[in-house]
Amino acid sequence: MHVFVTGGTGTIGSPVVAELLAHGHTVLGLARSASSEAALRDAGADTMRGGLADLGVLHEGARQADGVISLAFGSDYSSAEALATSIDEEGAAMRTLGEALVGTEKPFVVVSGTPWTRGRPSTESDPLPKEGPVAGRAVSVEAALALSARGVRASAVRMPRTVHENGEGGFAGLLTEAARSAGVAGYPGDGTQRWPAVHARDAAVLFRLALEKAPAGTAWHAVADEGDRVVDIAAVVGRRLGIPTAPVADEVFGPLGPIFAMDQPSSSTVTREALGWEPTHASLLSDLENLQP
Repeated sequence: MHVFVTGGTGTIGSPVVAELLAHGHTVLGLARSASSEAALRDAGADTMRGGLADLGVLHEGARQADGVISLAFGSDYSSAEALATSIDEEGAAMRTLGEALVGTEKPFVVVSGTPWTRGRPSTESDPLPKEGPVAGRAVSVEAALALSARGVRASAVRMPRTVHENGEGGFAGLLTEAARSAGVAGYPGDGTQRWPAVHARDAAVLFRLALEKAPAGTAWHAVADEGDRVVDIAAVVGRRLGIPTAPVADEVFGPLGPIFAMDQPSSSTVTREALGWEPTHASLLSDLENLQP
């Protein structure tokens, strides 16, 4: 397939582009800057200049493609307002990409987060939360999946709290950034809450599988580690950075603080059985050993 990819130079996007190219697909990547364009071309992809807010560019990229993978999302988590802006921008972009595919039966793979459920790991059949700081993403994903009734083979790959490579990325990466700044590897609550995780290269394989064979209207979990205790994550970060570990207020982590404090393990049993996905790369706690002081 010729696949249009947004967010193709990010933590998830870079290995997704590499995975697609390695398995015989061609890639058209959205490039919002000269550096992004160079990175995509170096990887072997074609490029289309534009940002996530350039809806005309997005429509044209999707129209040219045999399938679309939507990964781009803003990187500003400094305030609730900034996060809401990124969610709104992503939603508009997903609507535009999806509308370009209506009636074609082409695959459209979108990204979201794994949901949280009380007292057990979440599964692929659990609904996305409609409350909290990222509830708007659930609305956008549901709208994308609803396009299955309009001739789009839409599916969603739900990502765990941490998507990592070389000890960087995701919630654990944000925890590490906060630790470097504060001089203490802090964790919210008592630290016993669990975060699921996956290596970025394993996640990339699942995006390819979803593109190639996921039925319309389905959701899948890119979960390798069902749930690592946050206190254990902080302990590795603190040891690697040579700083103490201690509980801190939820507010340290900005608008994502309430999510940081939640127990939210997740399962990928259905995904593994149905799509034949099997993670092979390092776990989060092992990968964090790559952190440099």
